[in-house]
Amino acid sequence: MFEFLTAKFEDLFYKIRNKGKLSPIDLDNAIREIRLALLEADVNFKVVKEFLENIKQKAIGANVLESLTPYQQVVKIVNEEMVSMLGNTGSEITFSGKIPTIFMLVGLQGTGKTTATIKLASFIKNKYQRKVSVIAADIYRPAAVTQLEDLAKKYGFDIYRETNSDPVKISANGIEALRKNGNDVVIIDTAGRLQIDKDMMNELKNIKSKVLPHQILLVLDAMTGQEAVNIASEFNQTLVFDGIILTKLDSDTRGGAALSINHVIKKPIKFISTGEKIEEFDLFHPDRIASRILGMGDVLTLIEKAGKVIDEKKAKELEQKIYRNELNFIDFVDQLKSIRKIGSLDKIFSMLPVKNKSMIFKNAKIDDSQIDRIEAMINSMTMEEKVKPHIINGSRKKRIAAGSGTSVGDINRLLKQFSMAQQALRQFSRFGKGLQMPF
Repeated sequence: MFEFLTAKFEDLFYKIRNKGKLSPIDLDNAIREIRLALLEADVNFKVVKEFLENIKQKAIGANVLESLTPYQQVVKIVNEEMVSMLGNTGSEITFSGKIPTIFMLVGLQGTGKTTATIKLASFIKNKYQRKVSVIAADIYRPAAVTQLEDLAKKYGFDIYRETNSDPVKISANGIEALRKNGNDVVIIDTAGRLQIDKDMMNELKNIKSKVLPHQILLVLDAMTGQEAVNIASEFNQTLVFDGIILTKLDSDTRGGAALSINHVIKKPIKFISTGEKIEEFDLFHPDRIASRILGMGDVLTLIEKAGKVIDEKKAKELEQKIYRNELNFIDFVDQLKSIRKIGSLDKIFSMLPVKNKSMIFKNAKIDDSQIDRIEAMINSMTMEEKVKPHIINGSRKKRIAAGSGTSVGDINRLLKQFSMAQQALRQFSRFGKGLQMPF
């Protein structure tokens, strides 16, 4: 997520970090590099222009060129403007004064709207302990109703569906039935189209006027970049929605849509979907996203995710081992199991405030399918080898490979990945004890 921009900003900040003072030329060069990076990331040109003008004015106003710590001040200014561009304040769910609270999801086909419906339902159920149900009002896309029904059944949500061919009546009837059933929250999955057309917008407006939703959320595909901004603009002209759910953000290495939408459309991004798993869905926090884009990690989100799956006592024990540089393969395999519950290793490391993350971990990708393989290799080690990985020599590697059905090359890769993990965690633990951000 935002890999392209993060690499650019890390490189820029590294260049100015050790400068005692910044000259006007240094500042202009930095602004030019930011401009090129943002434009290459498909950020709206007007947004880029205003963003850079604000940075320059703040830098001049704060006397950055005369400062003894220009690096820290530039990072602070860029971070503040990035947060402002993304929307300043984070979003929270509000509920209607009368039951049920109705959320209506709209958008084009292919944006992940049906999946977002279930993810939002799960998020509200788990975070706010509400009884949530869904209405299948997409009667046009083949198998849309079946898909929603299957997902609702899988994750334990009531679903209202009809053979009726009128989405307005389906929505109204569904609200009434689910209200009587005691549901706190109802989410309507409406039909999308391949493109915006008059019939589509009229249908959505009719549903809106009939059920009076508490909020209308537009589902957009982050990977479409500026096209997502154009779609949001067209929807807002005729429907007037309340906020945005940005999907497929984990696949968006550039970030153009996320950085442009709020500024151009003046509508907040309320939720982001960052993976295929149902739990990879969260409220949008502009400050956390800005921190990740600028290479400063997102520790708060990581802590929240980890807190759901990691035992507190074990976490404290592991913390002490990291501080003492005593992390071993027994700990390593336990943490890989926890990581599988949180998300991919790439996602975890992207949230850490570690210098040159992309360089450190580019050859250390570990997915779910590999964890069982890693466990097999570790289980083939002796207890001494698990506790003291540094003693694993050539002959030991051959024995471990034979016992786990792998190759010596696999063992070498595992040892390298473990060494990289140790390096990152040591760096992170030092940062946690108060040292400067390690750019």
